[in-house]
Amino acid sequence: MPESVQPVCAQRAPRAGLRARPFAWLEAALSVWAAGHFDVLFPTQEQVAVLSFGHDRLIDAGVTTIVPEFDALAAVQDKVSAHRTLAGLDLPQPRASVVTDARELAAHGDLPAFVKLPIGTATSGVQLVRTRSEAAAVASVLAAGGVFDGGAVLVQQPVSGPLVMVQSVFDHGELVAFHACERLAEGTNGGASHKQGVSLPATRHHLEALGASLGWHGGLSVDVIVGADGPLIIDVNPRLVEPANAAASGVDLVGTMMEIARGGQVRVAPEGRPGVRTHQLLLAVLGAAERGGRSNVLGELVSALRHTGGYRDSTEELSPLWHDALAAVPVAAATLATLARPAASAWFTSGSVSNYALTPGGWRKILEAASLRPEPDWPR
Repeated sequence: MPESVQPVCAQRAPRAGLRARPFAWLEAALSVWAAGHFDVLFPTQEQVAVLSFGHDRLIDAGVTTIVPEFDALAAVQDKVSAHRTLAGLDLPQPRASVVTDARELAAHGDLPAFVKLPIGTATSGVQLVRTRSEAAAVASVLAAGGVFDGGAVLVQQPVSGPLVMVQSVFDHGELVAFHACERLAEGTNGGASHKQGVSLPATRHHLEALGASLGWHGGLSVDVIVGADGPLIIDVNPRLVEPANAAASGVDLVGTMMEIARGGQVRVAPEGRPGVRTHQLLLAVLGAAERGGRSNVLGELVSALRHTGGYRDSTEELSPLWHDALAAVPVAAATLATLARPAASAWFTSGSVSNYALTPGGWRKILEAASLRPEPDWPR
C-alpha cells in the first residue's frame, strides 16, 4: 500500500456498535470520514453489508470505498441465501437442506449434521447435532427464539477433510487476486491459529464463476473442505478474511483492493507461493486455554519461543514484535489472564467478535430498508 494513502478501516472508524444498529454505525462512520483526511474507507468486516446498502449515500458524501452491489451481497450474506446461490450455479457444496419448521428440524433423519443460523460470525450460530434428541432440543431453542417465524436454518452434512480458507478480490466481476491457505491448527472459536498456503485451482474456477455471475466488486472469501471428491464450499463471506498468509505468500489482497477503490487499473495477480506458513500466537494461546487449560497454554508458549512444532519456519500475523513492540501487549495480557484463569479466554473472544458482528436483527433492518426503496428519508 502506498504510504501516502490514508485509509480509515471500517472496523475501528466509529464508536457506535454495528451489531443491531447498522445505520447508527454508518452515520458514525460518515462523521469520522468528514472530520478526518482520508483517502479510502476500507471495509474490514461485516460493516460491508451496510456500506453496500448505503453506497449511493457514500458517493454523495464523497467517500471512496470498494463494496459489491447490494443485490449481489444479499445473494451470499446469509447462509441460506448463499446455499441457494451456490446451488443455482451448480457449484460444489456439502449436501444440505433449508429447514423452515421446528418439527421438521426435530425429525431430521440425516445425522450428524450442522445446524446453521443464517447470520453468524466466527462459528456463532453453528451447532453440530448427532442424535434426534439433540436435534429436537436445538429445534425447541430456535423456535423459542423466533428463528422459524418467517425464517429458516441451513442443515448441512459434515465432510471429512482439511479446511482451506480462500480469499479473492474482484473488479466488477473479474477475479484479479486469489489465495488459498490450509488451516493447520485450530485456535479459538474455530479460527485458524496456524496456516499454510496451498494451490487450489478448482476453487479458483468456482470463485470466478460465482464472482462473474454476481458482478462482484471487492473482497470475497469462502471456506472449503477438501474432501474425497474435491473441494466443497461450506461458507461464504462477502468480504476479505485474514489476508496475512496471502501477503506472506506474495499476494497483496489489501493493496489490490485499495488500488481498485481509488480507480486504478490492476492486472490479474499471479498466485502466491504454496507452502508459506504463518501463525497467530494470540489465537493459539486462547485456543489452548479453551482445550486444556494452563498446561496447554504453557506448551504453546514454549513452542513459540523455541520455534518448534507449528512455529517452525512460520511468520507471526497479528503481533510481529520485530517492528511493533506494542503488539506484545494483547498476547501478554491473554497469556497472563488464561494462566491465572483458563476460562478467561471466553472474555477475549466474545468481546472481539461483538465489535464487528452483524446480528440477525441488524441484517433484518437492512433488508427491510432495502425493500422500502426508494424512500427520501434515510433510516435511523
